Amino acid sequence: MIPESYLGWKIDFAGPRGEAAYLAPDSVHWRIYKNPVALGIGGVAAVLLEFADARIRSGGWDHSTYKADPIGRSQRTGIAALVGVYGPASAARKVIGGVNRMHAQVKGTTPSGEAYTALDPDLLDWVAATAEFGFLTAYERFVQPVSEQDKARFYGEGAVLARLYGVKEPPRSPAGFLAMLDAR
Repeated sequence: MIPESYLGWKIDFAGPRGEAAYLAPDSVHWRIYKNPVALGIGGVAAVLLEFADARIRSGGWDHSTYKADPIGRSQRTGIAALVGVYGPASAARKVIGGVNRMHAQVKGTTPSGEAYTALDPDLLDWVAATAEFGFLTAYERFVQPVSEQDKARFYGEGAVLARLYGVKEPPRSPAGFLAMLDAR
């Protein structure tokens, strides 16, 4: 079930008012993000890939509610993603700005002594890449095939929103994601 509010802000995905969203209704993101299977399975895949990096794992574990409320924390992240795709552009900027302000407070050290900050461009790039990969792969495997052209569109569309989060180098294709994975 999609909540009717996010951090006190009323959400109306069925009849949003105001300016257009960052992504158009004919975007590949609109098609994929409306599928709960793709979001659920893709979100779990993204978290597993993200948490393979000790800096991301420590940041999420030590500075969020993930340890005590993994489902609620995942739902809030999902709502932020949905607002970015479907909400009016000003609402997306507001929500993403709030996420960025929260991330600005996240700094620490992993158990092995490696320093991290949530605004590290390498970590932001990886988190955005795993989300795109997870949602797209889950949609293709469990819902329906996606053409190579639409895969490239999906990654290109995602770059627009990823940059608002501070992502510097989002992958532009499945091959770009695999190259990032190999480099880790």
